Amino acid sequence: MSNGMRSHYCGDIRAGDIDNNVAVCGWIQVRRDHGGVIFLDVRDREGLVQVVYEPDNQEVFDRATNLRNEYVIRATGKVRHRGADKINPRLATGEVEILGETLEILNSAGGLPFTLDEYSSAGEDIRLRYRYLDLRRPEMQKRLFLRSKIASTSRTFLESEGFVEVETPTLTKSTPEGARDYLVPSRKNPGHFFALPQSPQLFKQVLMISGFDRYYQIARCYRDEDLRHDRQPEFTQIDIEASFVDEFEVMRVTEGLLRSVFERTLGIDLGDFPVLTYSDAMECYGSDKPDLRIPLVLAGIDDLVRDLDFNVLARPARDENGRVSALRVPGGVVKLSRREIDALVDFARDHGAEGLAYIKVNDISQGMAGLQSSILKFVDEPTIRAVLEKCKCESGDILFVGAGHSELVGDFMGALRVQVGHQLGLAAQEHRACWVVDWPMFERTSDGNYTPAHHPFTRPSCSLEEFASAPHEANAKAYDIVLDGYELGGGSLRIHDVQMQRAVFDALGMGQEADVKFGFLLDALEMGCPPHGGIALGLDRLAMIVAGADSVREVIAFPKTLSATCPLTSAPSTIDVGQMRELHLDIRGRK
Repeated sequence: MSNGMRSHYCGDIRAGDIDNNVAVCGWIQVRRDHGGVIFLDVRDREGLVQVVYEPDNQEVFDRATNLRNEYVIRATGKVRHRGADKINPRLATGEVEILGETLEILNSAGGLPFTLDEYSSAGEDIRLRYRYLDLRRPEMQKRLFLRSKIASTSRTFLESEGFVEVETPTLTKSTPEGARDYLVPSRKNPGHFFALPQSPQLFKQVLMISGFDRYYQIARCYRDEDLRHDRQPEFTQIDIEASFVDEFEVMRVTEGLLRSVFERTLGIDLGDFPVLTYSDAMECYGSDKPDLRIPLVLAGIDDLVRDLDFNVLARPARDENGRVSALRVPGGVVKLSRREIDALVDFARDHGAEGLAYIKVNDISQGMAGLQSSILKFVDEPTIRAVLEKCKCESGDILFVGAGHSELVGDFMGALRVQVGHQLGLAAQEHRACWVVDWPMFERTSDGNYTPAHHPFTRPSCSLEEFASAPHEANAKAYDIVLDGYELGGGSLRIHDVQMQRAVFDALGMGQEADVKFGFLLDALEMGCPPHGGIALGLDRLAMIVAGADSVREVIAFPKTLSATCPLTSAPSTIDVGQMRELHLDIRGRK
């Protein structure tokens, strides 16, 4: 490929180019001096090629002698075979090399804060501070090319399904959707603020009212919330909305998109997409984003222990907000040492458990004599036998038992399930996706109020009359797609009837606030709104999973740290008094 200063990318040169004159440009990965011959490994975005300079041309040879790592050069020469004993099978260009004829030093490079080889021990803070160096690493470039391919595959698939790409505003009205907005002061409207969108939710619904029928967008979104390895303050989602659809059509399109992505990027088939109800996911996996690569499941034993005199188990079993759950670990007696078991108990405590009981099933045929546990003296044999039978225990298994508030038990038992699964190497190597459906409309917050499980525009699965009579018992026409234990996307059928939308706002206690925040949507719903629904998939998380990375920061060119700062640019930063005055702002308490 010729483009101005070069005839080929470094990584594209092959045996078919032997005896051809070529020109390459790139960075010096390594310079080696072997007995009066200079070997340069020259790298660009497509890979690496070896350029050899011999001392026949003293001026060029001397120039090659003075090169250092990360100098930027242009080299020309003739492609030749390396020789059978010098082939490097680890390189795509390993059969060939370039016999250098000319050499231009396009730029030098000073002392580097870290080396770019794969064994570099530079911490993430240094890597982000010098991100332009970090992004030169082939591993990082491969991940960003992969991300680009995911985006282009998504566009191609959605357009083949009749979706049209529409850009929605990134300066909009503040309508918090569960996280804090990033606010932008308006210079032209003193005291007023734009908000950066947490999602294009309202605009894509308005597009359905406008008759666009099928919309998509690879959208930038912003949420001012606490960060984790799979979350950033600014992120990208593949946003989809369609009219005259049911949930099964949205799920079909989503599955097709994900299949296309995995087939094109990894050459694999994602297999089936099992459908779990929300209640089953919480009961069996302790999580609304279950990792189905791990074959372990939780079993509820509330019904078996509620009549015991042992209140540690009986009290939560009888409590409508309580739960007693058991996790069977096949072969755990042999696979887990006492130290490892104690570590798992500590792990559960770190995730909120007050304690964690366990039963070693040494020999199930011996009854109580074949068991080991500190709780055996508090639980009668028929109950123990019923518990082991329900959990399908066999000789050699360990059964962990957790009890307490339902949500808390789900959290620590679900986390324990994943921890044990990975620790014992039980996780399947292939990717596993599933749907979680039949969500509750609302969740109760710690202060006793209700908040939407998804967002307040999600359609209840009941009639208006049924919803009005018991709003907080309603389920939603919502569906989440989960991949390898990550919530990859959330979607729902939307409310298209203004009366139902007002009823949902009323159930949330919004009153007049609903008209202030969402008046334009309520007006639009009265202008002939079609039934519609959609979903939003996290592009960053999808790229992380496809790339096999540990964090979304590894698949984002310029990510923020966990404290929402950018070490490269030192953002966020203060602004000067003049800018503050222009924006009609002042900092409270400033001296």
